[in-house]
Amino acid sequence: MKLNVSLLIAFFTVCMVKAQSITLSEQAEISVLTFGPGTSLNDAFGHNAFRIKDRTNRIDFVYGYGQYDFDAPNFYLKFARGKLNYLISKHKYPNIYYHYSSYDRTIEEQVLNLSVTEKQKLFNYLEHNYRPENRGYLYDFFFDNCATRIRDVVQINSDNKVNYNFDNSTQGKTFRDLIYEHVDKNTWGSFGIDIALGSVIDKEATLYEYMFLPKYISSSFENADFNNSEKLVKSSAILYQSRSTDKSPNFLFSPILILGLFSVLIIYITYRDFKKKQRSKWLDIIIFSLTGLVGLVLVLLWFATDHTATAYNYNLLWAFPFNLILLTQVFKPKAKKWVKPYLKFLIIMLCLMTMHWILGVQVFAITLIPVLLALVVRYVYLISTFEKS
Repeated sequence: MKLNVSLLIAFFTVCMVKAQSITLSEQAEISVLTFGPGTSLNDAFGHNAFRIKDRTNRIDFVYGYGQYDFDAPNFYLKFARGKLNYLISKHKYPNIYYHYSSYDRTIEEQVLNLSVTEKQKLFNYLEHNYRPENRGYLYDFFFDNCATRIRDVVQINSDNKVNYNFDNSTQGKTFRDLIYEHVDKNTWGSFGIDIALGSVIDKEATLYEYMFLPKYISSSFENADFNNSEKLVKSSAILYQSRSTDKSPNFLFSPILILGLFSVLIIYITYRDFKKKQRSKWLDIIIFSLTGLVGLVLVLLWFATDHTATAYNYNLLWAFPFNLILLTQVFKPKAKKWVKPYLKFLIIMLCLMTMHWILGVQVFAITLIPVLLALVVRYVYLISTFEKS
């Protein structure tokens, strides 16, 4: 038994050494694959990867950056705190093609115009990255992801500077604008992004920074060249074309409808309370619990994580964590003196949020509008109620 294990270890060691010492033939090709968006939020932005194809050596591998490391200790905690290392992956091309085509996602290929030396360098670089001790890296959605790694790895392993001849007609977009190109504003995914990410993503992105999105890797590479001479892309092809055309969200379960109905309910109950000269305490419990808990999460995302995009989040102007303290006064027939000024303060905060929105400091989820109006109505009624008590 010991002998068999030893032989097995020796066999795999030889195989690994052989894989790491492959010399690509002159016919080898290195290309960038761009995969179209999927139907879920985590794949709504598409994906990029390298394809290394060399028939002489009988290899056809796809290397991609951004694979989850589910075996990492405290996976969910690290993911929430922005401290999770992502991995470079390596798969056989037929398996990748089958996976993405079975999910009806477009596959585009751009063969890079690299020299034999550059191809070998890039291949060695990927193989080195794929070693167990090198596979992990700290992922950043905007500045170090599956797309930006493609751009950076090409430049690192190119003998000449890559010039991107950007289309200036597309400039002027913020990071949030670029997200909206892939996620409909009236979806829960967009709503969650607009709530969780702060004003830092409302600054204008440079055309170079556009390449955090896979589709801009594709378009930027198509127009790029080396030192204003040779083109970066030698040839392009669509390997699989998505057949799906209807990707519109389901309106019946959309945020604008659900939140709109919730807002109407708040206003209706407030009107009924006004007519009956009463206060529905259960409604206030729901309002202050939800706004307080959301605010608490936003504070943690801002100050207790390494996520750069969750900083300076002015959603705290409506989702205020101290609303949880207000719950202590909801059940009392007569609230303490500080409650009425606090409610006036909440209305002022909503006015400040509107100013931030108008001035472009931060763009908020458009589906929040009915909720904000309903909160103003409820807060005004509560102020008048506490004044009489």
